[in-house]
Amino acid sequence: MNETISSSSHDYGSEKTVSKPTNGMLFLIMNSLLILICTGLFIFAVTYPLPLVIRVSAIVITSVLGFIVGPILYAGLKVIKPNEALVLTLFGKYYGTLRKEGFYFVNPFCTAVNPAANTDPTTGNPKQKTQTELIKASTGSVQLTNKKVSLKAMTLNNEKQKVNDAQGNPIIIGVVVIWKVVDTAKAVFNVDNFIEYLSIQCDSALRNVVRLFPYDASEEEDEKSLRGSSQEVAQDLKMELQEKVLVAGIEIIEARITHLSYAPEIAAAMLQRQQASAIIAARQKIVEGAVGMVEMALNQLSDNKIVELDDERKAAMVSNLLVVLCGNRDVQPIVNSGTIY
Repeated sequence: MNETISSSSHDYGSEKTVSKPTNGMLFLIMNSLLILICTGLFIFAVTYPLPLVIRVSAIVITSVLGFIVGPILYAGLKVIKPNEALVLTLFGKYYGTLRKEGFYFVNPFCTAVNPAANTDPTTGNPKQKTQTELIKASTGSVQLTNKKVSLKAMTLNNEKQKVNDAQGNPIIIGVVVIWKVVDTAKAVFNVDNFIEYLSIQCDSALRNVVRLFPYDASEEEDEKSLRGSSQEVAQDLKMELQEKVLVAGIEIIEARITHLSYAPEIAAAMLQRQQASAIIAARQKIVEGAVGMVEMALNQLSDNKIVELDDERKAAMVSNLLVVLCGNRDVQPIVNSGTIY
């Protein structure tokens, strides 16, 4: 029952690891042998004729050790799986954390604490009971809640929410956050429910970051936007969220935008605006290309001395070529057998 507890920090709320807990299998064997021996001595004291004082003493001692102390000590056996931790308190005081996988024995009066045991880590909402759990609850069966804190990397898929961007446009945005617990003492004791705390802080950080960026920005503006600079926005969101959940002993591994769209009330108008911007940009490219092609045609005709064109003929040729190159419909060729005069 002797454990050596090493503290990683002297600050309140920092994690203390139970570094050398008692081997659980060894204690299980010894305690079982103790109960068997006490049971045998109890039977011997009751059936064998002994002096009254010795008989009473033997019965009392074996009864206490074999039928009271022994079964109580079994409560101190703990099984820890990989990437799990057990936060223990002893009469209200933080006792230590079991982090290494194995089978251990600790003080049987230690109580495991996990305020987020009934919270879904993927959504931050209370867990939905299965059909089997509902049947057990209706029949009055005792259900044991898993009090172990998971140290695995988990995914929080936060609900979509309406947020205003930097230009005041309402948008619908959703994010996914990959996180894990790195300090079990802070996660259990510094906040009421570390999963709900993470979900709420995720909403707050998302609003703070989104209002700094517009939904979309043109290439000429060279401005970061939610749609065009998703990597930068995700990095800012990760940093903002990490600062907020540091008190809860949580590390943010990654944050990504999973959904981004305009709110329904302005979606149609913004779609028309995007279409108009796309048409203008396309027309600009077409005109720039057409002007270059006309210039190239005039230069080649002049350099190769194919035909001599005066200013009026050049103007007519430029007009015809621009109509052909910039038009939306197929060209209807016209054969001119005369002159333009």
